[in-house]
Amino acid sequence: MSEVATTLKYRVLLIEDDAPIRRLLRVALEDTEFQLLEADSGTLGLRLAVTKRPDLLLLDLGLPDLDGVAIISQIREWSKMPIVVLSARGLEKVKVYCLENGADDYITKPFGVAELIARLRATLRRSPSTTETMDEPVFESGGLKVDMSARRVEVEGQEVHLTPLEYKLLCTLVHHAGKVVTHRQLLQDVWGPEYTEESQYLRVYMGYLRKKLQTGDRELFLTEARVGYRLAV
Repeated sequence: MSEVATTLKYRVLLIEDDAPIRRLLRVALEDTEFQLLEADSGTLGLRLAVTKRPDLLLLDLGLPDLDGVAIISQIREWSKMPIVVLSARGLEKVKVYCLENGADDYITKPFGVAELIARLRATLRRSPSTTETMDEPVFESGGLKVDMSARRVEVEGQEVHLTPLEYKLLCTLVHHAGKVVTHRQLLQDVWGPEYTEESQYLRVYMGYLRKKLQTGDRELFLTEARVGYRLAV
């Protein structure tokens, strides 16, 4: 066994339902600095992403249970781990969409193993260390619990259903918990750069969150006058 193989450094989570491709990559990465974790479905892959905390995600888009693009979006709600897409979908618009929505690189099938390994190494070189990129997928403050890996919000142990915009706004505040997030940043992150002056949207949706997520007498969402909002911790 090579010296590299005895000092494994990087855990790569492969979410791929094609068994021959999993077998190919298992053999190809055996004597490299990569340790392969495998999932044959999106559901299992998301669970391993939370429990195993891989250094990099290698993701097929055409999974039997979940769409790969949805997996990218879901992981980006709580983690900045590098994501490399491995897909037979070669259309430029698909590649652009994935890259603009959180993927770090895109490799089209069929692929060369040497190029794939080089891409993995390059992606990791460009990325911060794992300790800097991993957020906790579960946030708790007072009676509020937000499980971003399961997209579940609870108040005092009871599940609360939020609309997609409400949930996105909440997650943005969770990522910056304890810090003031400006009106402009919230509008840009949740609605998009063309909405940075539409402060009335923010006031309305913050009202929705306060109403749905009230926990006793404690105020979770603090207003910083003329500046922004802060999620109390």
